[in-house]
Amino acid sequence: MAIHTFAAIYIGTYDVSLKVFEFTNRKKFHEVDHIRSRQELGKGAYGTGTIGYEQVEELCETLAQFKEIMESYKVDIYEVCAAAALRDTTNEIFVLDQIYLRTGFRVKVLSNSEHRFISYKAVAGSPVFEEMIKTSAAVVDVGGASVQITLFRNGKMITTQHMEAGIMRLRNLLGDRGYSLKMYENQIEEYVNKKLEGFRAMYMNTPVDYLILISDYADGLVKKIEEKGGKSRQVKLDKFSKFIDKLLKKTLEEITAELNLSDEREPLIIPALVLYKMMAQNVNPKEVWVPGANIQDGMAFDYAQHNKLLASTHDFDADVISAATFLSEHYHSFSPHIQTLSKLSIKIFDAMKQEHGLGKRARLLLQVATILHDCGKYVSFAEASESTYHIIMSSEIIGLTHQEREIVAQIVRYNTLPLDPYEEVADVLSQEEYLCVAKLSAILRVANALDQSHKQKFKNIRIAVRERKLVITVEAFEDIALEQALFDAKTSYFENVYSMKPVLKEKRIYNY
Repeated sequence: MAIHTFAAIYIGTYDVSLKVFEFTNRKKFHEVDHIRSRQELGKGAYGTGTIGYEQVEELCETLAQFKEIMESYKVDIYEVCAAAALRDTTNEIFVLDQIYLRTGFRVKVLSNSEHRFISYKAVAGSPVFEEMIKTSAAVVDVGGASVQITLFRNGKMITTQHMEAGIMRLRNLLGDRGYSLKMYENQIEEYVNKKLEGFRAMYMNTPVDYLILISDYADGLVKKIEEKGGKSRQVKLDKFSKFIDKLLKKTLEEITAELNLSDEREPLIIPALVLYKMMAQNVNPKEVWVPGANIQDGMAFDYAQHNKLLASTHDFDADVISAATFLSEHYHSFSPHIQTLSKLSIKIFDAMKQEHGLGKRARLLLQVATILHDCGKYVSFAEASESTYHIIMSSEIIGLTHQEREIVAQIVRYNTLPLDPYEEVADVLSQEEYLCVAKLSAILRVANALDQSHKQKFKNIRIAVRERKLVITVEAFEDIALEQALFDAKTSYFENVYSMKPVLKEKRIYNY
């Protein structure tokens, strides 16, 4: 049996860790080793705003040791990722340079969107997860820097919201102030409750059945709760909350001893426990499930998925479409027009595969842009494109990277505004991304012109490329004079991008 070895290194806010995985030709993988080194990079990031030279020295030494361990396992391929610990510092570029010079590692610094999506992938392929989201579930990813809450109802993703109140950030903000443990707990509760106020009002009017908790300390916590029970990592809310309350009545030394933590005065356990308690109270599920996976499991899953070493049962693209649809509904812009436009855009995209040369990912971005293109009218009819741009860039759409959100937002912007020269957007788009934006916004403009009245006057639409023309043949059961007039006016941009003329042909349907 062929064995493929993969290593995932993650530079976090309070530790640096290495996981080694083995993949077999049976499309399965398992963890071989997991090594963690406690390094509180977040203390500098959220204190002084920089990572000091002593921390850089320790980090590079640890990574060099990890490299030796990887060599002993004869690792075939590896990835090194970091997130908020480096992203939120002013000396990120210098730290990355030192890591490369001393270890040879090229570190990928993940955006928040990328980080959460990879963590989400670690649990989303599980049959337990699929069963839970069929009714309703909240995936709460508690990290050192922030918390991400993703809500599912009836198998569909409703929203994902980001809150800068992670374990390390709370410790830096509210710790070291001479509070008693009880006062410290109360301060965190008050702070987190305030942060969750808007989320509760907007999304928690309907009960949630399951809380899916992704966090380092939660794993040991649920194992302790289950000591005399099974190994499902699934506990009733009442049992979960009572156990945390019982722990919080003890001293820090007693808590760390009971949870078998390596540091007898583990400073992060109090904010972690209070955060778990507050999340459970606010979500108020029937049960709490702690899958025990972390971002490195997600890195392994992501690598396996891209290299066809593992079959995924979860449709991640459907999550993106679902999240975009609910965002559109939130801004009262989802309508029959949007549904029609989405179908038209994709039909044009599919008919022009050779002409645009874009792949499946671009097709998904076009769908998202089409669904969201009218959101800005909720803010301003006059500045709808700019308003939509800012709504998209301010919204978390799990499954899209930050840069993909930028592409979607720019597609929507240039659906109505003139395309800027590349030099004016070079700071946010590469040349390849600029071409993608131009091609997809041109398709969106043509699709939009076909339903300018928002009345869906067509059926049996056929689209084909013939002799450098995009021929769109429609069966119309109403007068389409408006669409014909505006179609010609709106297609010059498409001609400039593709050197191809769109032609609208009508086949009138008469009702006798």
